[in-house]
Amino acid sequence: MPAGGSSLFSGFRVLGLYSNHVPHALRYHLKHREFYVVTAVGRSFHTFNVNRLGIVAVSNSLPDDITCLAADRMLVFAATGRLISAFARNKEVVMHYNGHEQEVRLLLPLGDQLISADSGGDVIVWDVQSGEVYLRLHFDPATFDVSAMMHPSTYLNKVLLGSSQGALQLWNIKTSKLLFTFAGWSAGVTVLQQSPAVDVVGVGTATGRIIIHNIRLDETLMSFTQDWGPITSLSFRTDGPPTVASGSPQGHIAFWDLERRQLVTQHRHAHRTSIAGATFLQGEPILVTNGADNAIKVWIFDQEGGGARLLRIRQGHSAPPTTIHHHGNDGKNILSAGQDGTLQSFSTVHERFNKNLGSVNKKKEKKKKKGLTYEELRLPAITAFSSSVTRQSDWDGIVACHRDRLATTTWNYQRCTMGAHHLQPPGSRRGAIATAVNITSCGNFAVIGSSCGRVDVYNLQSGLHRGCYGDDEKAHNGVVRGIATDTLNQLTLTTGSDWLLKFWRFKSKKLEEEMKLNAAPASMKLHRESGMLALALDDFTLVVVDIETRRVVRKFAGHHSNINDMTFSPDGRWLVTVAMDCTIRTWDLPSGSLVDCFLVATAPVSVSLSPTGDFLATAHVDSLGLYLWTNKSLCGPVGLRPLPADYQPAVETLPGVTVEETEQEVNSEEEEEDVYQSAEQLGAELVTLSLLPESRWKSLLHLDEIKKRNKPVAPPAAPAAAPFFLPTVPGLTPRFATQTEHETQSKVLNWGVLSQRSDFICTLESLVFNQNFKIKPLRLLKDCGPAALSVELNSLAPEGGGARELLLVFIQMIDSMLASGRDFDLAHAYLALFLKLHLRSLSQDATAMEALNHLSSRLEKGWAELQASFDQSLCLLSYTKSALL
Repeated sequence: MPAGGSSLFSGFRVLGLYSNHVPHALRYHLKHREFYVVTAVGRSFHTFNVNRLGIVAVSNSLPDDITCLAADRMLVFAATGRLISAFARNKEVVMHYNGHEQEVRLLLPLGDQLISADSGGDVIVWDVQSGEVYLRLHFDPATFDVSAMMHPSTYLNKVLLGSSQGALQLWNIKTSKLLFTFAGWSAGVTVLQQSPAVDVVGVGTATGRIIIHNIRLDETLMSFTQDWGPITSLSFRTDGPPTVASGSPQGHIAFWDLERRQLVTQHRHAHRTSIAGATFLQGEPILVTNGADNAIKVWIFDQEGGGARLLRIRQGHSAPPTTIHHHGNDGKNILSAGQDGTLQSFSTVHERFNKNLGSVNKKKEKKKKKGLTYEELRLPAITAFSSSVTRQSDWDGIVACHRDRLATTTWNYQRCTMGAHHLQPPGSRRGAIATAVNITSCGNFAVIGSSCGRVDVYNLQSGLHRGCYGDDEKAHNGVVRGIATDTLNQLTLTTGSDWLLKFWRFKSKKLEEEMKLNAAPASMKLHRESGMLALALDDFTLVVVDIETRRVVRKFAGHHSNINDMTFSPDGRWLVTVAMDCTIRTWDLPSGSLVDCFLVATAPVSVSLSPTGDFLATAHVDSLGLYLWTNKSLCGPVGLRPLPADYQPAVETLPGVTVEETEQEVNSEEEEEDVYQSAEQLGAELVTLSLLPESRWKSLLHLDEIKKRNKPVAPPAAPAAAPFFLPTVPGLTPRFATQTEHETQSKVLNWGVLSQRSDFICTLESLVFNQNFKIKPLRLLKDCGPAALSVELNSLAPEGGGARELLLVFIQMIDSMLASGRDFDLAHAYLALFLKLHLRSLSQDATAMEALNHLSSRLEKGWAELQASFDQSLCLLSYTKSALL
């Protein structure tokens, strides 16, 4: 039977993805005056602001994984295989550059050009705007394999190429000429970086040497050597101190003083993996680094002696997570244990609430031993853990089991540290390991099962052993696969590879009953509120047991591979399971049927449904992120029906990263997002308002009252001194007015003296024969305020400098506005003011009165249609209200 995807869950977002092995790119936004760092994550890239390391933009996905990144003032360039894509606004693809025959591994923006180099020896210069090839150079990889590119500062149209054979070449990309060849230093070039000084560049080699070279004189100024392998990145400080930072494959960063020519300081294990990129911000004592350990770090140089400290960090798992659980009752935090040995907490609200509880380390007394490396101090990865918030403010609230290790560790969520206790049973068998753990609902005890069949109880406050279950200190004849305790600490439930489910008294530790299963259980999950216990068996089936009646109440079959994890809904109605067959299935316990099923691209290894039921979190094979799925049933009615046995699930795409609501997307300085433009008129039969403020048209009939109210109380005082400009007599020849002429001159300004016409009147005169009133004259009136509009309408009369024809044209313009149905409010306001000013003169003109009569009939017809629509709507509303009652 065909399927249409999940009817219960939809992809929302992914947590914990920040960076990979691709070096980052830095951008500076002139309008925001802020630096942004761009990092690649699979098939898309993320943009973070350096000030807060908050994600502000997520690009659209590309067909393949991104292999290199570069950015200029306007665009971000990303290479995937042989294709180069240009992104605008950090999101949308605006141009493709297709011309390489091998995988592109280097990108360099240079003005209006983009330079790219592939593994086959081709170097192509592209025109960024047109996407055309400006220049193509070919190098033999056997003699000159391009491994680094750089544009020397102040060198116009020049690019410096480094090779894995060690030689360097300086090219003019405009004339396509080789200007100079540098012999090199008998080691492959890995990094080229411009220094703050002109003509001086930094060269990083595969042997660990850092050469400061003057390319104009072809002279080596100084060199350093780091003992950690090849140089992976170089960056110079530009805020004053002459310091250069170098990265290594081991994750260490070294800082070298160029004046004293010595090592200033070093940061070991700055990243868990190789340093992919390290860049100093222009003019600031801040260094941004990223690595393949899924981390972005910002360092600030404010320590004595030139040292740096960690300022901000965004970090996820450097290896895929294996176990996830929601922590707390609000469903906002997810605890995740990964193969990298770290325990982290991811917030579903905002990334600033994420916590890194650290990696597991051995006891403090072992740390004091000399000769132990960083890797030797680390404990194996966490395989299972249990958490409780009941007493986490008093003592440790998390207990974790480790791979191939019997002792379990405790963790403190509030302090974000590893706890003080290592829980290990006394007199334990050699070679046994901890396999299952559960914390009681009161938060005081931890029950731990091991591979030798032991089930022990510990006090979390003191870390002391408080007994074990079973005769001869053995609860099962095999590996303990699952442990659970009820809400009131009355029962302890254990299951093992001996196909048995056992019920124990928690306090007396006596066996009450045991149940034989049809197959060996793989895992167990208890819903404490409903008393339903779910067991996943090795024959790919599920069994649900009621711990009150101690009987099997439901059996489910449908998975075709090992069941990795399961979780209950908050009300205990649904059971969500994930398996290696790449399916996520939801079982309805009351009906005993499968109600939802969908496929994912990679097999899920762990699942957790939030206590509030809003999000389902999943972790997948070979994926570093935690994927959130929205529960559709909380947003609206969802029709769930039993799925048939031959149901074929559809593939659901894993959700991607979304931008936080509090952050704004970074747009380019000269580009703006396209805004939807609504139509001017939705329908010819409708009436459309102008959307202008009411103050622009509502007070037109009350301008006289407004002027009278705003009239000054006292007249202006006469100037004490003589006026600066002496009065003159109007005329072609300038002549000063005498005292008598100045006194007899009228102070009333005649409109005939000022014969200048406004743009509105000129437009109306041009439309006397071509009556197109839709655009220009109405737009001019909309731009006028109430006082200016009154002056414009006064100017239409002959005594105001107008003409009788202008009055007729204005009446025709109002008639056109009413006929179109647009600007309905403005048409009535303009007509009312027009009649108030000119009705006396219009009543003496027969042509004008005929036009006004035609306009009056159109007004009556329009209002009649509106009244009919109002009456119909009111009648329908009244009927609806009475029918509902």
